[in-house]
Amino acid sequence: MNKGKFIVFEGLDGSGTSTQSQLLQNALLEKGKKVHLTCEPSPGPIGNMIRQAMQGRILFSKQDDKFDQQMAYLFAADRYDHLNNPIDGVLKLVNEGFYVISTRYFFSSLAYHVTDNNSCQLVERLNSDFPNPDLLIYLDNPVESSIKRLNSRTVLDKYEEENKLTIVSENYQKIISEYNGEKLVLSALDTKENIHAEIINKVGSI
Repeated sequence: MNKGKFIVFEGLDGSGTSTQSQLLQNALLEKGKKVHLTCEPSPGPIGNMIRQAMQGRILFSKQDDKFDQQMAYLFAADRYDHLNNPIDGVLKLVNEGFYVISTRYFFSSLAYHVTDNNSCQLVERLNSDFPNPDLLIYLDNPVESSIKRLNSRTVLDKYEEENKLTIVSENYQKIISEYNGEKLVLSALDTKENIHAEIINKVGSI
């Protein structure tokens, strides 16, 4: 049995990662591939706790730096389960020949939970053992564009506001430029169709 692939979409909130991951899923299914679409926070028990915390339904520290630390630990725990659980873990499915497509992975923790050197060291340590994906797809979206798209949402979480997204955008630029794994960087301002075509071409080459 041929191994599958682990493909990760990253970008600011509102950059179109969910749309493009679904388009890729559909395209691969049409080609007869086995596909599993997932995300982080994962649908697992820790992931559900994270979502409720980000929406304010579970209350943690009100200090931003403490909140980010707590989220960093929780995301790492969720990520470990996401990768390794024996039911629908990413690594299990890839070994069974699935194309596993995830919206967000450890790159998001490095972008969203890092505000200074201390937090950078913490997040890097928590995520140091997680494997690189077979392909990272980064949709580069200006903060202003993300804010405009987010304004149409009914509920925003703690990370979906301009000051935070500005820091996240700067972190992403550094992460993506220094990442040496297989990657595809695209402008999120391009048309949905053009972005999808570029992704299909790249996925076919890995």
